[in-house]
Amino acid sequence: MRRLVLTSLLLVMVFSFAAFQCSSTDLVSAKLYIKQGHYEKAKEALMKDIEKNPKSDEGFYLLGYILGEEQDIENMLINYEKSLAASSKFKDDIINSKLYYWGKNFNGGVSYFNKSTSAANEDSAKMFMDYSIKSFKNSIACQPDSAISYQNLVYSYFNIGQHDLAIEPIKKLIELKNDAGSYAMLGEIYLNKGAAETDSVKALEYNNQALEVLQKGRKFHSEDKDILLLLSNAYIATDKIDDAMATFRTGVESEPENKYYRYNYGVLLLNDKQFAAAEEQFAKAIEIDPEYVNAIYNLGVTYFRWGVEIRNEAEAAESDSEDYKVKLKQAIPHLEKYLELSPGEPQLWELMGRIYGNLGMSDESKKAFEKADSLR
Repeated sequence: MRRLVLTSLLLVMVFSFAAFQCSSTDLVSAKLYIKQGHYEKAKEALMKDIEKNPKSDEGFYLLGYILGEEQDIENMLINYEKSLAASSKFKDDIINSKLYYWGKNFNGGVSYFNKSTSAANEDSAKMFMDYSIKSFKNSIACQPDSAISYQNLVYSYFNIGQHDLAIEPIKKLIELKNDAGSYAMLGEIYLNKGAAETDSVKALEYNNQALEVLQKGRKFHSEDKDILLLLSNAYIATDKIDDAMATFRTGVESEPENKYYRYNYGVLLLNDKQFAAAEEQFAKAIEIDPEYVNAIYNLGVTYFRWGVEIRNEAEAAESDSEDYKVKLKQAIPHLEKYLELSPGEPQLWELMGRIYGNLGMSDESKKAFEKADSLR
């Protein structure tokens, strides 16, 4: 789980009553009740004042203040707007109040988030995370342009696996910050939704949304590696292979020690039957990380497919050349290493049986086929 490590905001709010000579009896009573902490009686008095004077700027302001103290942020803001619609007398007080409740709810959201990540049981963790989400939403309501509040709301949604709910606040983050991380987060959400979707039309729609977001992100953050990697995957998901090839090639050129760029570029080259180029990329990925199992497997597959292609060309030319065996031999150590790490794949054992058989390695071929049969 991602833990928020943030400095709490300093909260200072000084509440004072404006001294207007023409205050109604109900307003005077309400102020007295507020001083005494009798909020229910104060609200009753204020509702009477507002009923008599629908444009009571002070009445709406005081009612908003009480609702803020009761953490009813939504209705606090509604009454503040009504006060401002009546006049601007309490504008500065309302601005300060919104800042105060923004900070108070922001701090509450951070506190609840951290309590959730260290909670003793799942129910408590969920309860605290729900409080965290509500607090960050209140914080946003008080200061709609506070990027940090949106960011932490996104973290809270991620923490409970509600990625769909994170989409709108991430869009707002992009609007406010235009940062690379937000583009990458949104693009990844859409790609994951596309991958999980069983309806091909809807899947393509999600993948196209990912592509649109990531292309826009790349315009502003052309060197960001997360955007570049996700954009490449979006091109693949939308069957824009040439674009994917160009993007991964750019990634390899800009960050040659990135094994993921090397691997993904290699997969594209392999599928395009550019075997020598694919060999180079997978070999470099393994050089960077000798235990990179996917690259090890695909380097073996590259040699196997390369050998099959050479054999097919020889047969088409009615040649008895056995040059293809060189590539099959090169495939063996990589596929054997992969099987050491992942021995439970019958189809790969069967492939090894065929390779051994083509190379005249009868005993190894027999054992490989028997292993494949035992796993089925």
